[in-house]
Amino acid sequence: MSFEQDDIRAGGQIRVGSAAICPPIKEGDHKINGSMHAEGPVVFGDPGAEAKNRATLIVNRTDNDDEDCENADRSVWVNGNTFLNGDDGTPYTLLQVGNHFIDGNSQTPATLKIDSVAGRAIDINNGTVWIDDQGEAYFKTGTSGQTLSSRFSQADALGKVFDMPHPTRGKGHRLSHACIEGPEIGVYYRGRVRNEKIIALPSYWKGLVHEDSISVQLQPIGSHQDVIVTRWDIEKIYLQSKGGMPIDCFYHIYAERKDVNPLHVEYEGDTCFDYPDPNHLNKNPNDPKRNLLDPRYRGPRNTITK
Repeated sequence: MSFEQDDIRAGGQIRVGSAAICPPIKEGDHKINGSMHAEGPVVFGDPGAEAKNRATLIVNRTDNDDEDCENADRSVWVNGNTFLNGDDGTPYTLLQVGNHFIDGNSQTPATLKIDSVAGRAIDINNGTVWIDDQGEAYFKTGTSGQTLSSRFSQADALGKVFDMPHPTRGKGHRLSHACIEGPEIGVYYRGRVRNEKIIALPSYWKGLVHEDSISVQLQPIGSHQDVIVTRWDIEKIYLQSKGGMPIDCFYHIYAERKDVNPLHVEYEGDTCFDYPDPNHLNKNPNDPKRNLLDPRYRGPRNTITK
């Protein structure tokens, strides 16, 4: 038997299906007015969007041609918190097809918090990239099966190397280069000077380097010019040649940075996190309390040329 009504309003409870007691709605003398129980499946929205019973509650897009209805572009909108408690019905408590956007807030320390005991806390594209329960990151390519932290540790010990396909020899060949290493946090400036007796240094060197750390290498071009450095300051290198002949030479100028504490070349410790200045390694670069010139951790200057 079925009934068809234009409008129905229930001041108490609505029950559909099973006659068993439903504790959450408190049936009986202490019932919660406005509550409802349905045995399911229950379908909201477009009645023909799903061809079979996929869940107790199926929510489809609104499909209502009533002229007073503005069909929404979402099937579910939740104001408030949501709790998902999975069971063994499927492998995943939440299975999503499509993209996901998270707009966090400051209510908790983390926008996304994962407490994993599955072995892999995060798995992207079936093991292309994954993070284990201890927070170690793994990459299917580029690390030869090593964790990211072990790869970084190896790189720290073996030099700052980059490796790339060979630019001229083609497939089957590669090119490997490494950064120059030394006992200072240094910068360089290089080029060629022709028919000039002055090398103008970059204007930003005033705030970047110690003037008394500057060193200069010169290589005359075409002839022996006996080029020498007569003096220097933070803005210019002054040159002189034999007999005042025109100068034509390459130059390479080094200096030690002054916007950070000098490098501690040797120190006691078992890992890089034992470095004497915690500002360099253990703090977020955007931390306002991070001070790369903290006098408590200032070591001796590494290069002095005056």
